Amino acid sequence: MIIVGLGNPGKEYENTLHNAGYTVVEKIAEKLNKRINLIGCNSLLSVSERGGEKLVLAKPLTYMNLSGEAVKSLVAKYADKSLEKLIVIYDDIDLPRFAIRVRASGSAGTHNGMRSVVEKLGSTDFIRVRMGVGRPDGDLKDYVLSTFSKEDKARFDETASFAADRIIDYLSSGDFNKFLRETNTTKFCCVTTD
Repeated sequence: MIIVGLGNPGKEYENTLHNAGYTVVEKIAEKLNKRINLIGCNSLLSVSERGGEKLVLAKPLTYMNLSGEAVKSLVAKYADKSLEKLIVIYDDIDLPRFAIRVRASGSAGTHNGMRSVVEKLGSTDFIRVRMGVGRPDGDLKDYVLSTFSKEDKARFDETASFAADRIIDYLSSGDFNKFLRETNTTKFCCVTTD
């Protein structure tokens, strides 16, 4: 399984809304006692075995708008070009802040990183986990590159931890319907299933 969290590398982007995907992948690594410290496929990586299957955790280093280059390289190297074993996690302004939505396929929507992924893979048929960051009142770029407030960061970390737990459960069970059910219906009051 390849689990990719979209984001931007560099200290200046840490704790920004646009790095929600990075945050969830970091939570997965923490919970599985893995270190994301290898470099390959234009990404920071953890490569290990879990249940007799290769598990790759990845944070692309290509910057958000070129994420597809890294994801295409990861799929070619670790999944023999099969998208059945790919999960992409990213921030989504079209979901309320702290909402989570899992889908088995779908369009890239308004997200430039996902547009790059879809374009490079030539397909929309892969699992995606969308982390809601809400819609801005002002400039979109400034908004997604802004940092969470201290209060919102604590709440987002809780949401990201929950998403990481559900992804880890899915790795163990392989039951996508259960993954959908348990992730899209959560204890977080503003989570949506739309």
